[in-house]
Amino acid sequence: MKTLLIYPRYPDTFWSFRHALKFLNKSATHPPLGLLTIAGLLPKDWELKLVDLNVAPLRDEDLAWADLVLISAMAVQRESAKEVIKRAKKFSKKVVAGGPLFTVFYQEFWEDVDHFVLNEGEITLPQFLSDLAQGSPKKIYTTQEKVDLKKSPIPRYDLIALKSYTSMCIQFSRGCPFNCEFCDVTNLFGHAVRTKSKEQIINELENLYQLGWRGSVFFVDDNFIGPKRVTKEEILPAIIEWQQRRNYPFYFYTQVSINLADDDELIRLMTKAGFTSVFIGIETPNEESLKEANKRQNMNRDLVASIRKVQKSGLEVMGGFILGFDNDPPTIFDTLVRFIEDTRIIIAMVGLLNAPPGTRFYNRLHEEGRILPRFIGNNTDLSTNIIPKIGLETLIEGYKRVIRELYSVKNYYKRISNFLDDYSPKVKFSLSLPYLKCNSGYLMSVPKILFHFGLKEEGRGDFWKLLWKTLAKKPKALSTILAQVVSGYHFRQIFKEAF
Repeated sequence: MKTLLIYPRYPDTFWSFRHALKFLNKSATHPPLGLLTIAGLLPKDWELKLVDLNVAPLRDEDLAWADLVLISAMAVQRESAKEVIKRAKKFSKKVVAGGPLFTVFYQEFWEDVDHFVLNEGEITLPQFLSDLAQGSPKKIYTTQEKVDLKKSPIPRYDLIALKSYTSMCIQFSRGCPFNCEFCDVTNLFGHAVRTKSKEQIINELENLYQLGWRGSVFFVDDNFIGPKRVTKEEILPAIIEWQQRRNYPFYFYTQVSINLADDDELIRLMTKAGFTSVFIGIETPNEESLKEANKRQNMNRDLVASIRKVQKSGLEVMGGFILGFDNDPPTIFDTLVRFIEDTRIIIAMVGLLNAPPGTRFYNRLHEEGRILPRFIGNNTDLSTNIIPKIGLETLIEGYKRVIRELYSVKNYYKRISNFLDDYSPKVKFSLSLPYLKCNSGYLMSVPKILFHFGLKEEGRGDFWKLLWKTLAKKPKALSTILAQVVSGYHFRQIFKEAF
């Protein structure tokens, strides 16, 4: 089989960093790990070609070449996915679809997709392949079973141009032990946390190393410390040993829960392994809203102190925040701005509350008659599929005010400067010739950044003050600070478009 794997284009979102990428000479932030994993499950004698529309266009000759088209997408990629399917059908190609978008919304694509391979592909894809080999593939393959991740293959990173991306990806675990009402992670992957073995993780790191990658690697787990014992006792010690043996070719970032702040040894192991930043779902400083959302791990603690502790340890904290809970008071907008300033979180993703279909939150609001018809999946574009108690107009106007205060040039630079006072980078990443080969665009980006932000962009004086402060007090943090500067530019652009 000549098989074309296609990853649709995602729109300009908070995490796309598309406006920042032009400074870094990269095309996209992350490769499509799901498709690369699926590629590792396909028969070895099949010819495979992967097209990531965030990196390169889909050509007619690619579609003409293929016997079979495989597409995977998230909800936010819906419109691009529809266009891809439409083009594939014009070439009379059989289309196989999977991933979160199709697992939740497959009925929306029922007429145009030939086969749905849903839920966890390590289980449903072999079933489809077996039926296909016998000439009798079914329309839809689903399962409630959760796969043993120790059976998951090494992703086929050889199918992509590594240098097109800012970071590679690895998955260590699926599932989350917590039960936040609004989150669809447990709906997709369950509460029982399943993990790969330390041997698998080391093999995946070694595979990336042998392919020539050097630099950033994103552990995509929804909660990297969910399986805390395995993370501390097996995975992190194995990564540390490998990093030391290979002279620290990678640095890492991931997603964790706030209880990381309660474990000094876990923080020490993560920084020693080469982790530089973590994303934490903080959601809100309002205790009643945390209780409403069943965000137990964030309750009854000094959130500011917990976040500052993690920052001071050498791990930058990126934060996720939500506005629109039923218990949000009218003062929540000002409270949230002060909270983010006090925690010195630079990258603060503030979004409107949404109810992903299939979650307990969706079901509750549906019974209350408070669900709107369209779930887009982009929570920084003024879209929500709920009717908030605070009132939609009040919520949107308050949200706009929060964003304008957080991401005004002056306030943003001030937050970076305050963060720098706390931050003590501990990464031992090794700058090498393979790194320069894989990321040559980064060297070319420095003059671009200095010219744009030092001479053209609003806030030029604040930029130079920040740069001199970094060089004088924390020179090891220079690349981090420049990355924050260009990220801020991206955030300002996407919010201008949204507003």
